[in-house]
Amino acid sequence: MRVLAVVPARGGSVGVPLKNLEKVGGVPLVARAVDACLRAELVDEVVVSTDHDRIAEVAEGAGARVVRRPAELSGPAASSESAVLHALSEIAGEAPEIVVLVQCTSAFLDPRDLDAAVAKVLDGEADSVFSGTETYEFVWTGAGHGVNHDPAVRPRRQDREPDFRETGAFYVMRTEGLRERGHRFFGRIAVQPVPTRHAVEIDTPEDLEIARALAPFVDEPLPIDVDAVVTDFDGVHTDDRAFVDSDGREMVAVSRSDGMGIALLRRAGVKVLVLSTERNPVVAARAAKLGVPVVQGLGAKDVALREWLAAEGLAPERVAYVGNDVNDLSCMAIVGWPVAVPDAHPRVRAAARVVLSAPGGAGAVRELSDRVLAARPATALETAPAAANAPVTASRHLGQPRPVRIGRSLVGPGQPVYVIGEIGINHNGDVDIARKLIDVAADAGCQAVKFQKRTPEICVPLEQRDQIRQTPWGEMTYMEYKIRTEFGADEYAHIAKYCDERGIDWFASPWDVPSVDFLEDMDVVAHKVASASVTDHELLRALAATRKPVILSTGMSTIEEIDAAVEILGTERLVMMHATSTYPLPPEEANLRMITTLQQRYGVPVGYSGHERGLQISLAAVTLGAVTVERHITLDRAMWGSDHAASLEPTGLDHLVRDIRIIETALGDGVKRVYPGEEAPRARLRRVTA
Repeated sequence: MRVLAVVPARGGSVGVPLKNLEKVGGVPLVARAVDACLRAELVDEVVVSTDHDRIAEVAEGAGARVVRRPAELSGPAASSESAVLHALSEIAGEAPEIVVLVQCTSAFLDPRDLDAAVAKVLDGEADSVFSGTETYEFVWTGAGHGVNHDPAVRPRRQDREPDFRETGAFYVMRTEGLRERGHRFFGRIAVQPVPTRHAVEIDTPEDLEIARALAPFVDEPLPIDVDAVVTDFDGVHTDDRAFVDSDGREMVAVSRSDGMGIALLRRAGVKVLVLSTERNPVVAARAAKLGVPVVQGLGAKDVALREWLAAEGLAPERVAYVGNDVNDLSCMAIVGWPVAVPDAHPRVRAAARVVLSAPGGAGAVRELSDRVLAARPATALETAPAAANAPVTASRHLGQPRPVRIGRSLVGPGQPVYVIGEIGINHNGDVDIARKLIDVAADAGCQAVKFQKRTPEICVPLEQRDQIRQTPWGEMTYMEYKIRTEFGADEYAHIAKYCDERGIDWFASPWDVPSVDFLEDMDVVAHKVASASVTDHELLRALAATRKPVILSTGMSTIEEIDAAVEILGTERLVMMHATSTYPLPPEEANLRMITTLQQRYGVPVGYSGHERGLQISLAAVTLGAVTVERHITLDRAMWGSDHAASLEPTGLDHLVRDIRIIETALGDGVKRVYPGEEAPRARLRRVTA
């Protein structure tokens, strides 16, 4: 174990009694802290130090190991360092190299910030790192003296260097240094900047109210792992309006995408129930259409909910309830996942663990359904037909996509661009050429090479099989040519071994289901869906069943076709590639802004697969947020074969990878600062006037 996170969580609290059990976003503060640590890539284990039975129970339920803190270290005078040192003494085996002190009172911990802080210590940049938020505030003493400024000089914000306010959220330390000094600050101290919206510390009831109000806007949408979904009707399946005709009959507007979401839940084995206070034939008709049970005319919805949970044998903590008004509060208090629509009553939003982005009647149920399905190991998404023109609404509302691990690398925002050298069929059926192209990619700094795998007897159309082709091996039929250039198990075993020696990932685009099975036998790290295969749902279902990361190219596809593909593949391990399948690609058809469109619509990492001449369009894609870039590569564009002319030669690939890395450095972090190189011209040229 290299990195241990310790969460001190005693039962006593001066400002807010049993503060560590108070809920923000429907989750106890101690569980939120544990979850953030567990989602950090660089944290190996999480320990909660506590003297309180209920805190220990909640911490263990969240996935932490519990260390019981003695009474002498549990009073208000005990330091956090004492709790960390005690936890270290209670853990058997070799001490971790790094320990992370994480405070429950900071409700909005981002695992990526934790990882970045740990990396600074692992890389030797610092011995102690604390979380801080940038501030330009003028600080005064109570006696009217300026702390960080001269009151007689009031420089503008843009003329000042920022200070950093310590948030108290987390501290990363070398274990040896903590033991020597007994304090969290020692050696080289660095700050890990965190966004202001994450820098809310809960010390008073007012702080708790602020954190609860912020949670729906700050918390990232994550999968919802439940066994059942219970919904109110009015305001959830509808927009809370009713249309009444001259005979007094009511009609409501509902969303077809909600219906698809319910269908997918049922196919995945998730139980669904509709509860409604009013008795209305519209509710019964809609529930019958959805194929779910409904209980109407309820005076006490919570009683009906408890009875249903008992009858179905469901644990309340594994149930989601979606409501919009105050009569839903009693049900929301029962379940583990209280959910609100965005226009719900303020008290309902405050009680919710999740506030959806889509309004009632306009995709709220579908958004919840997709998040529930995302938490399940296998869902009906693999076999469900796509609804016509029905977008994948849940992922549309996701925030920053989470990286996907492919082989040796994480692929996603905040990670180095994952560069793929597309060998495809440019090896011309020759393993020696394939080896040379692997060398070209590895030498240039690519993270992966990609091939194509076909079963010619399946993929070659009947009308093309007997067509005569002139090839480097003489005249032959098109079928003979495709068989001649297709690698088999021996060739790919050689390729796999050579890629491992060169430290580079490899995978392929399978064009048929037997090729998926072939590549699975080769234990590839991922699968690639070629643009031509977006509508091959049989192939997509086979790929989804592998549970491997999938890279989906989107060339020659409508948005509806892409929606249907994503429904089958799911979004948990999906990376998408914007592509236009014109060879070579003219600039006016590049449409690079689709990178942003795809990311916003599906909430997954998005890259770029290019077929243009030159490097400009691929480099522009990186500036627009492409997390991976794929380009065809060749030893010589004049070689025989269909893809060589639209490929990069070795020098071009070298320049592409070099320029991508320069762009990554140049993009920076978006924080304005005065750099060392500016100091001299600043001193020489800057005028400051009143």
